Amino acid sequence: MGKIRVAVAGVGNCASSLIQGVAYYGSLRKDHPEKSLGLMHYSLGGYRPDDIEFVAAFDIDERKIDRPLSEAVFALPNCTKTIIDALPTIPVRVMMGPVLDGVSSHMKNYPEERRFVIARRRPCDVARVLKQTEADMLISYLPVGSEKATAYYADACLKSGVSFINCVPVFIASDKIWARRFERKGIPIIGDDIKSQIGATIIHRVLTRLFEDRGVKIDNTYQLNVGGNTDFLNMLNHKRVASKKISKTEAVQSQMQARIGDEHIHIGPSDYVPWLKDNKICFLRMEGRGFGNIPIHLEMRLSVEDSPNSAGVVIDAIRCCKIARDRGVGGVLISPSAYFMKHPMVQFPEDKARSMVEAFIQGKLER
Repeated sequence: MGKIRVAVAGVGNCASSLIQGVAYYGSLRKDHPEKSLGLMHYSLGGYRPDDIEFVAAFDIDERKIDRPLSEAVFALPNCTKTIIDALPTIPVRVMMGPVLDGVSSHMKNYPEERRFVIARRRPCDVARVLKQTEADMLISYLPVGSEKATAYYADACLKSGVSFINCVPVFIASDKIWARRFERKGIPIIGDDIKSQIGATIIHRVLTRLFEDRGVKIDNTYQLNVGGNTDFLNMLNHKRVASKKISKTEAVQSQMQARIGDEHIHIGPSDYVPWLKDNKICFLRMEGRGFGNIPIHLEMRLSVEDSPNSAGVVIDAIRCCKIARDRGVGGVLISPSAYFMKHPMVQFPEDKARSMVEAFIQGKLER
């Protein structure tokens, strides 16, 4: 089948978990009893985790620029858990990307070990690097609110013929103008805003659908999230979280037959708690009425390591994107986007989206 050549924009916790995870699964023998543990698919379209090869990486932090990728994934302010004790050497050095709006100004008020330290380097030409490294796709792990920076990387993909997997809540794949540009070029794109394997959004979506299917009317609901990584520190700037709140709220609203008013639904990041590090805690409440108009209230607390939870989905998005490239399919990949992303172009219930992805993998559904 060959290798899947992947570039990464943003060498933060999510990239660290993905890169470590690829190495971890690649280190296990094919007959190892845990080779599929934590994976939705060990082999997807003929591609295994060890077929993923990282060929380029971009960041803006002084502690990561020009360092080997296998070292940069452990550099501050990264704080996610270690998946593999010894990460094999990756013959890639992290290159300086454009800063643009990728760093919130309020972060300078925090200690260096918690925030980004902007390197005083000239940004590389990302499109040129993508061509030179013969990357198949670029994964965007930019901070929430990086509208201009995300657009820059998406444009670099269009210039270089490289696919784009947009893991952040900046609307590219779900925007008709951007989607049309990728379709005209015949370049596959998956987005926007990655779900987790078992995260707050997917649980909220499934419970919402359960309430609806069982005849319970939802009156009020909230999802409050706290964490201690740079993602949550970045989102203390409320101007940067507008698209995040839209993405997460729409993911839940889309599962209701009739939308509830904005005053009755609140979903989004709530606070930054440094000692939590990459641990994310979700507090979820749903209030509804069932048979005989009798109230039903649900309370839930979820605690997850945020970045590995994301990587378990991205590893499948990568392989779906590659089989689309192999088949010559371009434009927004509707099925993978619906299953892997919070804000796809078209929303579907989780069970339907999963069935569509399985059909896509088997070649029964083009996109």
